[in-house]
Amino acid sequence: MGASRSCVIIVENLPVPLDRRVWQEAQALILAGWRVSVICPRTAAYPAPYEVLESIAVYRHPLPLEARRKCAFLAEYAVALWQEFRLLWKVRREQGFAVIQACNPPDVICLAAAPFKLLGVRFVFDQHDLSPELYAAKFGRRGLAYRVLRLFERMTYRLADTVITANQSFRDIAISRGGKKPENVQAVYSVPSRTRIFRGAPDPRLREGVRIVIGYLGVIGDQDGVDHLVRAVRAIVDNGISDFRAVIVGDGPALCSVRALARALGVDNFIVFAGYRSGEDLIAHISAFDIGVIPDPVNEVNDLMSMNKVFEYCALGIPTVTYRLKETARLLGDVGVYAPTDTPEGLAAACLGLLRDDQRREACAQRALRLSAEKFNWEREAAKYVAAFESVVAHPLGAPTPVSSVETIKESTAPSH
Repeated sequence: MGASRSCVIIVENLPVPLDRRVWQEAQALILAGWRVSVICPRTAAYPAPYEVLESIAVYRHPLPLEARRKCAFLAEYAVALWQEFRLLWKVRREQGFAVIQACNPPDVICLAAAPFKLLGVRFVFDQHDLSPELYAAKFGRRGLAYRVLRLFERMTYRLADTVITANQSFRDIAISRGGKKPENVQAVYSVPSRTRIFRGAPDPRLREGVRIVIGYLGVIGDQDGVDHLVRAVRAIVDNGISDFRAVIVGDGPALCSVRALARALGVDNFIVFAGYRSGEDLIAHISAFDIGVIPDPVNEVNDLMSMNKVFEYCALGIPTVTYRLKETARLLGDVGVYAPTDTPEGLAAACLGLLRDDQRREACAQRALRLSAEKFNWEREAAKYVAAFESVVAHPLGAPTPVSSVETIKESTAPSH
């Protein structure tokens, strides 16, 4: 195997293989004949500092805290940056790499990668989030921290030989705000592989004593809107519906606060906080969902995000209730069930329509399955991703590295609104 076809992927938010996008990317490169290493955080669920999984060398570092406040974020990023820089040298000695891929947030990972550019290593920026907008949505303000994040974002764009974005909206920003040439930016959607997400036998305990299960799958952070779902449950109960259960699958820094909110609103007996699940256990939980909810509130960052839940719910034929977020509505089109107002009460109203109408709920489920089969295909996205990497190493240093133009998820799915 040529040394040029080797890479290391750095991700700070989640360990692998828990981070589905990163793990599928790494697997796609392995199948294409690349040598792949990953640097990521160590957690209780993934404690091994080093292991080889499916031919991928995984290096994990300690992360002493999971930040929720600004000062804590600074400490988290500083510790992670040092660990990533240290492990980059270790991976270089033990595995070697010609390409570094940094997955944001945060955008400061470029600082760890920059010295290696001087050694002839290529740099790929895999943009999962818009960090400045994410900060504004999380803290409700801009100010100095926002401007610093914009600075690091510009540095990352400038350092990158190629930018891979999570959707077309991000690609447009990389070109307009980041100054990248269109031929050096590729949108790769986080569509789940059919080998990872599929319908199985539902966990019977989740359906015991109820007619309908309303589900949520994802991270429970301050900006993810799980508190909206809890308040929506309260509104559903206030509308006289009690033969349902909400199942929240996931973990995150806001878990304790949303649990406390459920108790304060008196709906904790209607909600199961299932925590983190994986493998067959995860499939059994989400296969019990009759309705899937995307409660992420309307703001400037969520409006541009491609929610993983869109792809996951549709793959299982689960009707999706959501606010009318721009990118979410573009992906779902008229298959989505949209809240009439951008409030938990509006979310509840959209759920009530499906709770009360079994035929409509089944029709929505079938349309979701068709949409997934027609539009959401990981093999197509993986081909775009690998083509971007092949372009990076196929051109001399300093030359433009145009990425292959492979068909993306169609804009024609957009509804009129």
